[in-house]
Amino acid sequence: MKRLILINGTMGVGKSTVAPLLAKRLAPAVWLDGDWCWKMEPFTVTEENKEVVLENIQTLLGNFLRRGSWETVIFCWVMDHPEIIRQVLEPLKEENIPLWIFTLICSPQALRQRLERDVAAGGRDPDVVERSLLRLPLYRGMDTVQLDVSRQIPEQAAQTMAELVLSGQGRRRWP
Repeated sequence: MKRLILINGTMGVGKSTVAPLLAKRLAPAVWLDGDWCWKMEPFTVTEENKEVVLENIQTLLGNFLRRGSWETVIFCWVMDHPEIIRQVLEPLKEENIPLWIFTLICSPQALRQRLERDVAAGGRDPDVVERSLLRLPLYRGMDTVQLDVSRQIPEQAAQTMAELVLSGQGRRRWP
């Protein structure tokens, strides 16, 4: 039976690093990073582009869930409001499969350190630091499995998630 895992959190918290590590632990698995659906030049956020990106995410996740040999489908993205999670999941609820939603959180200091390291390496624009720090409080009250990764390496976070999934803990009902 297939299962769906969402990994949520603000920019720079570690979602894109943890997702492939989790996929290896729960193989056969496939993962989709929502950021891949925003790869455009120039990067332009409009209502129409948001609709296209969301539809593409829903379509890809639906295809992964209905076809292919994967048992685990992992999706990671910045979903800072519960409504975004509901929008992603709405057309998929008919699949009636086990669902886990994890939110990676960390201290502001740890987040700043990670993002500044990415900026220094040329992987992110400098304005991401303050934008991400402003979003951090939005995740603390979400109805998800919260994992504080302030003092964890990505492998530890992936291991914790895999253990929860394999034990059935943290499984949730579809919104």
